[in-house]
Amino acid sequence: MISALEVKRFKCFASAFFDMRPLTVLTGVNGGGKSSLIQSLLLARLAATEDTRSLQLNGPLGLALGEARDVLHWDHDEGATIEVRLHDDAAEATWQYEFGFPETERALHLNVLSVPPSTAPGVGAEPPGFTYLCAERLGPRDMLSLSAEEPDSIGVGVQGEYTAQVLALRETRSVSRRRTVRPALHHPRSTATQPRLQAEAWASDIIRPVQITAQLAGGVMASTIRFAETRPTGEEVLRPANTGFGVSYALPVIVAGLLTEPGDLLIVENPEAHLHPAGQSKLGRFLARVAGSGVQVVVETHSDHVLNGARLAVAVDRAIRASDMITHYFDHDGPTAIGINDKGELDHWPGGFFDQIETDLGQLARARRGR
Repeated sequence: MISALEVKRFKCFASAFFDMRPLTVLTGVNGGGKSSLIQSLLLARLAATEDTRSLQLNGPLGLALGEARDVLHWDHDEGATIEVRLHDDAAEATWQYEFGFPETERALHLNVLSVPPSTAPGVGAEPPGFTYLCAERLGPRDMLSLSAEEPDSIGVGVQGEYTAQVLALRETRSVSRRRTVRPALHHPRSTATQPRLQAEAWASDIIRPVQITAQLAGGVMASTIRFAETRPTGEEVLRPANTGFGVSYALPVIVAGLLTEPGDLLIVENPEAHLHPAGQSKLGRFLARVAGSGVQVVVETHSDHVLNGARLAVAVDRAIRASDMITHYFDHDGPTAIGINDKGELDHWPGGFFDQIETDLGQLARARRGR
């Protein structure tokens, strides 16, 4: 498990050090560096798992980083390199990258100068032990993609595009690993072990009451997912387009979390997208539970509800220890680390950190007094 991350000369980071915990929450202003931190982990993932001396800056893992000049920090010396270093409890792993060939800032890849001699913590996990879900997940689709990878290696995909396939493979028992959900991740009101049934229980709690059917569509290289809900007139099957974006965006997060095993790394951007505030809080609580079960979870969010859900997981559910959670708040002056105690209290509250509601309510109060 990653205990710390160092990044040098990458995008907005001249040199930065980040404490990492089982649950690491990234939040803050737009353009502050949250996505850059995640992208540094993705580059390390590619270098750790691909037998190549160069890394594409666009395409793999959904990366769209542009040209080499777009990723090297603006204040660099001639011949400067990008460095990503991961620490765990026993060792560290370092990668160094330089401009691709030809030696130009317009290159669309980076040359890999050095890689660690042994397996890297977190980012080196065998698939699907490493999962990255980007902010731009797929909306409602009648048909979803199929992965041609070996079934045991298939995860939900960067955009959640393989979620139906992942569930269907477990319904047909076509996998030999991760066939059931670990007891630590069972919904409090469900003892079922099947991923589909546990996904139903969590989705019904977080999003809306639903039943899930996932199938592989024969002959068309696609998968389908359908939802059902009980109405006074009986059960009605709904196409994804008729369930709203919240289900399509949140379900891959739930399924990915349920299929984790201790030692995995799960990175999720904007889990709150298209969810009601109550659902955002519950999803934050769920992700904290996943982290408390031995998985490393990195969450990038703009939602105070997601953060507060994680705080409830510490203070009320006792699903994760306070020492296993840290929040990094990014503003234009740089990142600030924020700890938490076992009562769910944050150790400090920087200016601009989820204080907009107080600012707005204060202005409304002054407006009322002025009338």
